[in-house]
Amino acid sequence: MKNTKSGSTGLRLSKIACFVAAQLVLPAGTMIDAQAQDYFNPALLELGTQGQKAVDLSAFENKGGQIPGTYMVDVYLNNERMETRNVEFRMIKDAQGNESLQPCIPVDDLESWGVLTKKHPKVGAPGSACGDLTAIPQASSDFRFDRQLLLLSLPQSAVNNSARGWVDPKQWDQGIPAILLNYSVSGANNYAKDGNGSDNNSQYVNLRPGGNIGGWRLRNYTTWSRSASDDKNSETKDKWDTVYTYAQRDIIALKSQLTAGDSTAPSDVFDSIPFRGLQLASDDDMLPDSLKGYAPIVRGIARTNAQVTIRQNGYEIYQTYVSPGSFEITDMYPTGGSGDLHVTIKESDGSEQLLIVPYAALPVLQREGRLKYSITSGVYRAYDSSIEQTPLTEATAMYGLPAGFTLYGGGQFSSKYQSVAVGVGKNLGDFGAVSVDVTQAWSTQKSQAWSRRNDQPWSASNQDNKTRESGQSWRIRYSKNFVETGTNFAIAGYRYATDGYWGMQEVLDTYTSGSSYRVQERRRNRAELTMTQDLWQGGGNIALSAIREDYWNTEQKMESYGASYNNSWNGISYGLSYTYNRNSNVNYGADNSNGKRIYDNDQLFAFNVSIPLNLFDNKHPTYVNYMLNTSKNGNTTNNVSVGGTLLEDNNLSWSVQQGYGSQGQGNSGNVNADWRATYGELTGGYAYDDNSRRLNYGLQGGIIAHGDGITFSQPFGETVTLVAAPGAQGVNVQGQTGVKTDFRGYTVVPYASPYRKNDVTLNTETFGDDTEVAITTQTVVPTRGAVVKASYQTSVGGRVLMTLLRANGQPVPFGAMVVDLAAKNEQGFIVGDAGQVYLTGLEQSGQLKVQWGSESDEQCHVNYNLPQNENGIVNINGLCQ
Repeated sequence: MKNTKSGSTGLRLSKIACFVAAQLVLPAGTMIDAQAQDYFNPALLELGTQGQKAVDLSAFENKGGQIPGTYMVDVYLNNERMETRNVEFRMIKDAQGNESLQPCIPVDDLESWGVLTKKHPKVGAPGSACGDLTAIPQASSDFRFDRQLLLLSLPQSAVNNSARGWVDPKQWDQGIPAILLNYSVSGANNYAKDGNGSDNNSQYVNLRPGGNIGGWRLRNYTTWSRSASDDKNSETKDKWDTVYTYAQRDIIALKSQLTAGDSTAPSDVFDSIPFRGLQLASDDDMLPDSLKGYAPIVRGIARTNAQVTIRQNGYEIYQTYVSPGSFEITDMYPTGGSGDLHVTIKESDGSEQLLIVPYAALPVLQREGRLKYSITSGVYRAYDSSIEQTPLTEATAMYGLPAGFTLYGGGQFSSKYQSVAVGVGKNLGDFGAVSVDVTQAWSTQKSQAWSRRNDQPWSASNQDNKTRESGQSWRIRYSKNFVETGTNFAIAGYRYATDGYWGMQEVLDTYTSGSSYRVQERRRNRAELTMTQDLWQGGGNIALSAIREDYWNTEQKMESYGASYNNSWNGISYGLSYTYNRNSNVNYGADNSNGKRIYDNDQLFAFNVSIPLNLFDNKHPTYVNYMLNTSKNGNTTNNVSVGGTLLEDNNLSWSVQQGYGSQGQGNSGNVNADWRATYGELTGGYAYDDNSRRLNYGLQGGIIAHGDGITFSQPFGETVTLVAAPGAQGVNVQGQTGVKTDFRGYTVVPYASPYRKNDVTLNTETFGDDTEVAITTQTVVPTRGAVVKASYQTSVGGRVLMTLLRANGQPVPFGAMVVDLAAKNEQGFIVGDAGQVYLTGLEQSGQLKVQWGSESDEQCHVNYNLPQNENGIVNINGLCQ
């Protein structure tokens, strides 16, 4: 037969036909044996090739069988994803002498996944490169080659019973050494119209440099501002200011953060105080998601091996299996609101028990046995450099008690101010959650400047008189979600302070180096309420808010009440809002008003509607918006705008707006655009009205210097991921708008969740014709503030469909392995029918090693040269010698 293209096709068809015919004519006994073990005669693959030695394909005789080697797989342990990685598979004999393909996973990795290797020492010693899972009774592995999955099933007794969402601190990555810079530059040029004022311009820069060394994070925040005008009587002003500088690191054993430098104290118990010094405080992010926030402990008794299901607000939020006897469930995820927990205990005989556990959430509530604390010591860091840097110390603690109680309190201490606070929170079940606390304070101000006698105005006197005062502040807060009516009290609170009560910041601000003294508005009462109400299905929702404050020394009163309604219909969203503001002061002026209260009232109403359009296509959403704003004491404005997104990744946002205002404001309009690119974010806009025109601009981004060079990026948060895919240029990161690799194959994912598993996936649709990546998803677990590196094994080079022929003209055997000797990795390629193999990442020229057995005559080498300037897949022949 001639070796023509048609002849080759006929040969392959004859192989398949022979195989089908062989199966049809097999003796009955053979068919019976095949039910126990599948057998395929590999000689059928070599029909028509004389003298060709068959490849050993016995590994495929069993279900799920594959050739031993290293495969890229997603690893799942008891249905929970661990990671994506290379796993070596070996043929291992069990106790009965049967061989099967088993994963070879290092013992340390198994332990990090929660496997109790110390309880089963036969798995292997710590540090062993290959743990023996067959040493654990009832353990099994299932390698699903077609889906690249490795499913590990272990009995619950062999796995650490950790809370859901828990990540072993051994997996926390402190990241790489790096120097960081976040920057933002913005400015505006204003041009007066018709002589209405003068032209002016302003610029603003903020720089947030930092450095990472090991577990330490050094951070700084510095700003610069400048303003200038063409008015001859005005001066150009520019100013540098340092907002903070601090060093921080994890204290993992205490689940806390140590901060040295400028920061602010927590506001859980006291009002937050800026300081310069040291702070050790609990970091809730170090806890699993299922242990963050408050949720009650569910206790019950199971008669048999039972399934426990917990529902809240109709949603199933938890499910687990328990053994006979009493049980406790402590690792439920907090839902953020509240609503009774409905617990179903389904016994093995099919019978069920039903429990109802009341539940409501409040910020101060802690789970039973949970201690949250902070210790701060340093000096007061004031907004004004003329204010004295008074030494201070603050400590707070919150502890979860049984029966839904939380006890909390703390103290603040300095030479001018001391206070202690104590409070208790309680989950009231059907009635919500409530907390009550009291703070006792003793203070000495530099200036007792504000007093009023005989109905005279408040006046400044006795500037240097230091009088010690004392007083109390009482506070009560409430939260509840009424599921039946769709009513949610997000927070309702009331606070009362006696005449002698001052906050620490209010007192320390009086100690200025000059004679000036800023009026202190000492709050007497404060009441607040935020409530939402869902209406009938399709009826939308309403929100109500109210706040009222008054003050001891100035007799000022402030009230604000708001209501809003929002809904949507067929993609059209709309809303109404109303606000009523009422401020008042007592007038002791010369008009003999004798303390008459003067009121300043205003009412505001707004209406907005947003309608989706398809000006371009469905991939780039476009909206037209209308907004009406009116004030009883002001003007009414009407605005119509059109906006949306453009470009392939929707990383260009744009909007055009036109408006008209009453009371002489006339026409106004603006055009704005925001481009989120690979190396930063660029903004620009133009606006005008009857008085002026304004041109504004801005540029912001980030720079990270690391061991592999310098990478420019979009502005990033405190914790980031550095993507390293060497040579893979212009590859997008899924779920990250505008983030793609630079010319070297590096980029920055600007935000990552600390102490959590973060999956970083490259978008395969953006790979170049010459780019292949073995694993497109990497999982990182950064600590707070870390720059973690997600490294990808890239293969950049030619893609070739090569037909491998031996010196005698026969094709290389089916199933042979091909390795590129110049490649940095050990990736192998499998030869298919007629000696064809698909190869990626090849250099312009090189050498391949082909092997289908251990004997010298079962391997050969191929020298190749690829054609110049060819894109896509290249078809060539290779001579294997």
